[in-house]
Amino acid sequence: MNRIVFHIDVNSAFLSWEAVYRLHHLGGSLDLRDIPSAVGGDISKRHGIILAKSIPAKKYKIQTGEPVTDALRKCPELMLVPPNYNLYQKSSEAFVRVLKEYSPVVEQYSIDECYVDMTGTESLWGNPIDVANAMRERIYNELGFTVNIGVSNNKVLAKMASDFKKPNLVHTLWQSEIKEKMWPLPVSELFFVGRATFRKLHGIGINTIGELAQTDLHIIRSHFGKHGEVIWAFANGIDFSAVEPVPPPNKGYGNSTTTAFDVVNRDTAHLVLLSLAETLSARLRADGVKIGVISVGIRDCDFIYYGHQRTLDTPTNITCEIYEAACQIFDESWNKAPIRHLGIHTSHVTTESSRQLNVFDKMDYEKLERLDRAVDDIRKRFGTDSIKRASFIKSISMDHMSGGISREKRTVDYNKQNIL
Repeated sequence: MNRIVFHIDVNSAFLSWEAVYRLHHLGGSLDLRDIPSAVGGDISKRHGIILAKSIPAKKYKIQTGEPVTDALRKCPELMLVPPNYNLYQKSSEAFVRVLKEYSPVVEQYSIDECYVDMTGTESLWGNPIDVANAMRERIYNELGFTVNIGVSNNKVLAKMASDFKKPNLVHTLWQSEIKEKMWPLPVSELFFVGRATFRKLHGIGINTIGELAQTDLHIIRSHFGKHGEVIWAFANGIDFSAVEPVPPPNKGYGNSTTTAFDVVNRDTAHLVLLSLAETLSARLRADGVKIGVISVGIRDCDFIYYGHQRTLDTPTNITCEIYEAACQIFDESWNKAPIRHLGIHTSHVTTESSRQLNVFDKMDYEKLERLDRAVDDIRKRFGTDSIKRASFIKSISMDHMSGGISREKRTVDYNKQNIL
């Protein structure tokens, strides 16, 4: 049986979801998708980057990830709206629910894109192209935003197809079509070819996907190793990976934050690390896992990044233990330059529940585990702010549980927004 895989990608997701919410729930009349507009972070809190942009904004060469100040320099009339991740999460959930009505095998690749394995559903839904168009129209009619759908025999070709002309279109990229539709494209557009790989490919005279596909695999492997085998296979339309409705276990957990001010002393840096450890350890406990390696990453005011890691004697998910290890690593690493970004990253994830006791243990780990569980339960029942450490009580400018999606990005006070 021939495989049939869809890749569904929401067009300008964050901006589209914001536009739909303003039009259908806040009584707005201006569609953000029709004007140069963007979702951008708060410059005053040093989160000032473009998170999503409208198609008209692309004409000004505004890029996702660039500083808001640069975007405004390119287009002074650019309409900026603040991010609202709670809205995005709800919109994404509604999007996925629709897809699951067509197939039980849905893999959410990111908040705004999914793979759907439609193999064997022809007798139920009919021709794949007709189904994709019906799915696209239904999402627009019921949820108000548009999607692109790529249809193919495997995941990589379906994803490549969904990136063809936008918005609100269905494209096919069957194996028989790759020479015509994919090979003429710049090699930079191939899935898994990043900037460094593109530069290296360009350096050896490979500029299109077709040129990569027709280059001897031994040559590609000699320059890129295992990664070269992957991109060579993708260029030839080869991909045997399955659509996975259940995500694989995390190989590591991380948490980081850009501070609203330069951190110039050790005590303040430790407080930031404590807020990160609080959030990170809560996630570990919620997933029932522990970690064996901790690393701390530091980005200074000149955007220079460095960091170090340490292997723990025993895997843990205890807040205090993670915090103390992070502080020790930080103290050994920090070069005293002002800090704008701090992160704690972990690896060697395990589901071990027992702990090997050591005669040299300085903590009552069983007591600390019970304490963490009690704190987690209180926050789950009464909210994140229902209990916090005393060291944060007088800290106005610092969240006691920071990192990831910051508090100001999770919701928007629309009473303070000018809804047109």
